[in-house]
Parts: sequence; structure tokens; C-alpha cells
Amino acid sequence: MEYQGKIDRMINNIEHLIVGKREVIEYTLITLLAGGHLLLEDVPGVGKTTLAKALAQTIDCGFTRIQFTPDTLPSDVTGLSVYNMQSGKFEYSKGAIMTNIVLADEINRTSPKTQASLLEAMEEKQVTVDSATYPLPRPFMVIATQNPIDYLGTYNLPEAQLDRFMLKISIGYPSATDEQKMADKFLNKHFEGKLEPVVDGDTISKMQEEVTAVKVDRDLVNYITKFVQETRNDSNISLGASPRATLALIRASQAKAYLEGRTYCIPDDIINLAVPVIAHRIILSPEAKLAQTKIHKIIKDILSKIPVPILNKAK
Repeated sequence: MEYQGKIDRMINNIEHLIVGKREVIEYTLITLLAGGHLLLEDVPGVGKTTLAKALAQTIDCGFTRIQFTPDTLPSDVTGLSVYNMQSGKFEYSKGAIMTNIVLADEINRTSPKTQASLLEAMEEKQVTVDSATYPLPRPFMVIATQNPIDYLGTYNLPEAQLDRFMLKISIGYPSATDEQKMADKFLNKHFEGKLEPVVDGDTISKMQEEVTAVKVDRDLVNYITKFVQETRNDSNISLGASPRATLALIRASQAKAYLEGRTYCIPDDIINLAVPVIAHRIILSPEAKLAQTKIHKIIKDILSKIPVPILNKAK
């Protein structure tokens, strides 16, 4: 892998600010390399915004932060047409979405109408304003943060929106040891200033192309499709994973293999990514909600019922 050394440097660079969360950083890079979008859901103060900014600083490309509030308008995101009196024509004024990495901070604090303004950009990597379509720069990634929905002043993300996030993860509280390390860095002013870029946008685009060439054995494809199909048949689930989820799990597995320096996928790639890729795309049945059944447990139970393929050899 030509760029393997750069991946390690990216991880180490981000770890200067995100202490003790290597798995979270790896999930973030998997999403980036797979060309997907990431949803970070957690309580305030655990580093969601810091992680997004650290990734953007690690890559020498465009970055915009949108601080979502109840009065944020769709045009603030996508842009709008402005009449130029000198030319006598309407001209496109770019919105905050027209960049490489977009931090949609506290996305669940804005209205559903504004949330929906991200749909076209996330799926088709373009925006349409007044019947004119404008392509987004490459690479393009949305990193959205949200607080849990039981907090006041928040809106549930619609299912169509959730389905467009390749992964949904939580950072979680640091361990006592890691929190001590954070305190030491803070006292020594190691959190001040910006991180130095490790790669540029063109390099990320080339890495994304290499990810698509990672081999996925036919048995692994069948394993993924059987798993996704079972989410639609499980009695604990009222809304199963979509076909988009199948494709997302395949691509994320390729990215995980690439991150680890392999040119082929293995079953563990799928098993380790099943929860962050699938959990936010399904809805529990009323009975399961009443029984307080955890989505993570249901996903793992479904996986345990499907025979894990044994690959003859990795190519």
C-alpha cells in the first residue's frame, strides 16, 4: 500500500488532541477513506467537535464549521442566488457546504427543513439551487455531531438523513489514566495551536480510489447480504436496514482492510463494523422498546446466527 505510512501519521497526528481513543480515530478515518459521512453522538464535552477539527487540520484541504441553531436556514448550508445589479444576472453565492470537510455541529438543534438541505450533498455530492446544480469539491465529507435526543431543544434526525451517514459512533468518557494525560497536556499547553497537515486532499482522493480496489470475496458479500436481510425479518425490528446499508458495510469493510494494510477483506472487518454501520439505520419494534432491548445486542444476536464464511485464501 503506497500510502500506508501516511495513514499511521494521520492517526498519530490526531492522537495529539484526542487522547486514548484510537479506535474512534480509526473509525473516523475508515469513514473518510470509504467516501462516507460520520455521525458523532455523545454528551457534551467529550471531544466530538475537537475530533472533527483535528481531522480537518490533519488534511490540507477546505474546512467549514456550521454551528446549527433553530434559526439556521437551508440557504445558509447550500447557498443562494443573488442578483448582481451590475451584470443584471443572478449569481450563485456559495453556502457553507461548498468545501471538502464540513463540520455540522449539533445538527439535531436545527429544524428538519434545514437538516434536509444536506441530503443531496451527502448522497450525490452536489447541491441544487434555483434549478442549477453545483458539484462539490473532492474529497467531500460531512462530520455531524449531536447530543442525545433526550436533551432539551433537539430534533430527531429523519430516517432518510440517518441512512446517509455511513457510521455512527460515540466517543465516550476517557479512562482515569487518559483523563490525567489530558490534564497534563492542558497544563503544558499542548492543546494550543493547530495541528500540522499530514496529507492533502488529492492524496485522500487517491487513497479512496485504492479502497475501491480492495478485494471482497463472494462469500463475504453473501454474508453481508444475509445479515442485512435478517435485520428486516427479525421480530425485534420494525424497520430493517436498507440496501444502502449493504453497500455501506461493503465499502467500510474495504476501508478497514485498507487501513490495516491489507488488499482483501476478512470476516472480522464486517463483524467489527456491523454495529457502527447498521445500528442507526434500524428501528426497534414497540415490544422491543418496551422491553428496553439494546440495538447493539440484537445486531450481535443476528450475526451469531449466520455462519461466518471460511475463506480458502486471501488474494
